[in-house]
Order: sequence, then C-alpha cells, then structure tokens
Amino acid sequence: MTAALLSVLVALLCVLSATAQPEPQKDFNLEKFSGKWYLIGMGSNAQWFVNKKKLMKMGTAVFTPTAEGNMDVLITSQKPSECWQMHHLFSKTETPGRFTFHSKAWGNENDVRVVETNYDEFALLHTIKTKGDSVSVLTKLYGRSQELRPELIQKFQQHSLAQGLTRDNVLILPKNVECTPNAA
Repeated sequence: MTAALLSVLVALLCVLSATAQPEPQKDFNLEKFSGKWYLIGMGSNAQWFVNKKKLMKMGTAVFTPTAEGNMDVLITSQKPSECWQMHHLFSKTETPGRFTFHSKAWGNENDVRVVETNYDEFALLHTIKTKGDSVSVLTKLYGRSQELRPELIQKFQQHSLAQGLTRDNVLILPKNVECTPNAA
C-alpha cells in the first residue's frame, strides 16, 4: 500500500513539474530586446513540428516595439522557391517579457515568454500554443549572430527537455541563405 501511494505521488510530481510553465525574465527590457535575431534552435511537441522538422532551416526574426508596448514581429526564412515570411503582433501583458497573440494562419492562441536573454547574444523564448483542447509547447533559441557558444545551445536543449520535449524534437537548425521578403 505504501509503495503504491509513493508511486502515485511521484507520478503526480512528474506531471506537475512537466506542466509548470517558465516565467519571463525579471526586468525584461523591450527596447534592448528589439532588432534582428537569428533562429538557431527550435523544439516542440506539436504534430506540425514533428512532420516538418526535417525541412526546417535557420531564419530571422525582427522584433520591433510599438508605441503601446506591444511587439511587431516579422519572421523570414528562405524556402526552395521563395522568401517565406510571417508577421505577428505580440500584445503585451501585465508581466514584462510575456506576450500573447492569435495566429490567423494556424488558428491558435499563443502565450509567449522571453525566459532568458542577455540582449546582445542570445534569447530563449517559450511559447504555449492552444487550439481548442490541444495544447503544445514551442521553445526557440535566438542569436544576434548565426553562431552561439556551446553552453548557450546546451542551455536551450536543457530548457526544452525540462519542458517535457523529447531529444529528437529539439533541433539546432542548419544555416540557411538569408532572404528579404518583397515589399507588400
């Protein structure tokens, strides 16, 4: 009986620790975070990620603060036949470093947290994606350059694994040709 109760408690602690969501970095500074970042790594438990991960390559994201304290985000990546782009407006929340947005393209709600950054070298972002009853996690490692120190890559991998992601769903993306989307 005691062993059964202990195993139930251990299982409950594992579930609780896997579902605990990371908090944004204390004293997050939106202005210092702004600018161009390279997407170095990604991890997710979402089915779209599992299906597409072998095709993924490094891209860029440009984060631009708005006058209201929100963040305009332009993501680009060179695909075989085009410069793919996606645009989002991250809405600020009461917590600095935490944003939300609705993706029209994917029909989901997104809760984005800048978990850690030193502003001039790396940024670790954690997103909780919700669509109906489905909830998934997306972790991203950004760098101001296309190369990061091994310890920063390891930090990203450890963070992703701590969120319950499997090793084969945590990627360091291959370099890619940088592209500029056509002006719309």
